[in-house]
Amino acid sequence: MTLAQQLALWADRLRDVSAMGLHFTRDPYDAEHFRVVQQVAIEMMAAATGEPPEALEPLRETVFRRPTPVVGADAAIIDAGGRLLLIRRADNDLWAVPGGAIAVGETPAEGAEREALEETGVQCRAVKLAGVFDSRLWGSRSAHHLYHLVFVCEPVDAPVNAPSHAQEVHEVGWFCEQDIPADLSPGHGERMPYIWRAWRGGEPHFDR
Repeated sequence: MTLAQQLALWADRLRDVSAMGLHFTRDPYDAEHFRVVQQVAIEMMAAATGEPPEALEPLRETVFRRPTPVVGADAAIIDAGGRLLLIRRADNDLWAVPGGAIAVGETPAEGAEREALEETGVQCRAVKLAGVFDSRLWGSRSAHHLYHLVFVCEPVDAPVNAPSHAQEVHEVGWFCEQDIPADLSPGHGERMPYIWRAWRGGEPHFDR
């Protein structure tokens, strides 16, 4: 673990402590102390990422107020011909499995299905869990601690729609296992073998 990664981990732990404290405390003095901890977490995360603290200020009411790691879900959509649907992300121009953060009020599988529809216009149904992956162990580019839930999905026999979040995607493509692009977004290449293993009937992965 690099120094920057260690700083980010410490910052995330302080973020978790401050968010949990601000959520539960009813004491105004304790609340003020937890806000100080939150500010230290923001400054440490800024130091870890090279961003100025003011650039992280918009995250104060979202990421930094959230206790526990952020949870995201990916939809590994594989069709009857054994082809996997990938997107080329707009933010880094690399290929990835469609997915994103799970919204409050939906199951992880519903989140994966929704994200896939938003990014690709393809309706799908989650049929199997490929794995639960800890971002710290799987090459994620995010400095924040994430849990990635990856589902093997089947495309639903329905018309392909125009994606509602097309601005997030440069390109969409179907790929056979042997033709998966080499330029994959961080973490996606490492998780790819577990997707194919689950598709073939193997057990889901989880980090120990």
